[in-house]
Amino acid sequence: MSSTMSGLVLTGVRVDDDGLRFAAAQDVLCNVSFDGRRIWSFWSLRDSVAAEGARFIAWPERLTLHLEGLTRLGVSLGDGTVAFEEEVRFGSEDRRLTVVGRDGAPLGIDMYGKLVKTFETKEAGELTPLLDALDTVLGLLRAEGLEAFPAYGTLLGAVREGTFLGHDNDADVGYVSRHTHPIDVIRESHRVQRAVERQGYATSRHSGGAFKIDVPDADGSVRGLDVFGGFFTEGHLALLGEIWAPYEREWIFPLGTVTLDGREFPAPADPERLLAVTYGPGWRVPDPAFRYEKDPDVQRRFDEWFRGTRLHRAAWDHRYGLARLLPPYQPPHDIARHLHEREEEGTWVIDIGCGRGRDVRWLAKQGRPAIGLDYSGVAMQFIAAKAAEQGWPAELCTMNLLELRHVLAWGALLQGRSGPRTVLARHLIDSTSPYGVDNFWRFVTMVLQPGERVHLEFLTEAIEDPEGRPSLVRPLERGDVIDDIEARGFEVTGMVDLVGQAIDYGYGEEMSDGKQWRSCRLEVEWR
Repeated sequence: MSSTMSGLVLTGVRVDDDGLRFAAAQDVLCNVSFDGRRIWSFWSLRDSVAAEGARFIAWPERLTLHLEGLTRLGVSLGDGTVAFEEEVRFGSEDRRLTVVGRDGAPLGIDMYGKLVKTFETKEAGELTPLLDALDTVLGLLRAEGLEAFPAYGTLLGAVREGTFLGHDNDADVGYVSRHTHPIDVIRESHRVQRAVERQGYATSRHSGGAFKIDVPDADGSVRGLDVFGGFFTEGHLALLGEIWAPYEREWIFPLGTVTLDGREFPAPADPERLLAVTYGPGWRVPDPAFRYEKDPDVQRRFDEWFRGTRLHRAAWDHRYGLARLLPPYQPPHDIARHLHEREEEGTWVIDIGCGRGRDVRWLAKQGRPAIGLDYSGVAMQFIAAKAAEQGWPAELCTMNLLELRHVLAWGALLQGRSGPRTVLARHLIDSTSPYGVDNFWRFVTMVLQPGERVHLEFLTEAIEDPEGRPSLVRPLERGDVIDDIEARGFEVTGMVDLVGQAIDYGYGEEMSDGKQWRSCRLEVEWR
């Protein structure tokens, strides 16, 4: 499938099951459409690689799952010039290719490579619940003394187009604190989060200075609105996610107003200036493929201030998001069977890093009281929904080992429960940071009694992902792990070296070219 139709600066477009190949004279915005509907956008040079005398860009991973059938595939440039348009076939089926969700709603690729329901497919009136949710969240924050306003893409859409951006899919809220120190900003953010929860709304935390509020729609669905905190320091505006720029207070305060879909909302005093530091001087030109070019120094500053609690979470969320495509049931891992044979009847299990819930579900079905805790909100939302649907006899909750308040709160909650207990931690200490490992053992000392056990498994040989994705699990030296365990006051009472243990990445067991990966299983007693 190819075309010599000229796109002026994009020519020789060829399409196959792997992706797009083309010649590009300069970096231009490209919009890919299926049967006239924009599905995906990219920049011709920034996002592609040189390959066999041309440029090549692979189909986004999530989109490949829908590439089956016939479609009128178009590639147009940002100025509307058509560089390619032909009827193409993917796979062998004669049906029309569709990119839709399980409910039949049209989907598109967002700036993070995810398939989402974008606003450009919404009909008149469908955005009313989102506007209502935005009103609700701004009101909740105002009641807690924060002068909040629509931010990021929501503010951009309001100022530039008077409505939501067609390629966007959510609403964002920002505020600038009166505090000037990161610690005070973090304390304020947590205070406001607790106050919102007391009003009956579910929340989840992104970082020390940002969290999400879930606002239910009239139809029972839930909309999550992100709340990004900011403050002034060192003559700069610091606003999560990545804004760090010289700024004056009067460019924010007193707040003005902006109109979004016919409704009036609060806005920074000079919204155009905030959009310029957010999206650059070209913010007035639509760019569905916009990507933040992060300044490493700014990112490091924000990480140290606010985001030590998010190590690899986006990657875990992405991988567990693909777990929705797997069969609903997979057998337990060997360590779960070993635990069940080793522990007395009635011993309840705390599975830390439970992922898709394979082991905690199986153990609960054997009659054991069981609770599964995991870092990934996506993983826990998925398996919690499955548990409710299928009646799993297990508790499933989110716990972040990188956030001490989570660890202490869960430790205090669980240590008061009666009965013998054990901890299961499969590929946990080899996938978190040293701080996470410290907090894991802190948690264990809170919930276990002397003589009770931890069933631990970790990788001992480096793993190469068959798709070339970076590994989220790193190998550990068995001797180093044992030395660390004993230094913490525990005793290793059992050890098995394992060969052929696959790593569960969230969407299935992964082996690389048939290689048998090595791991180690330890039985550890708290003395």
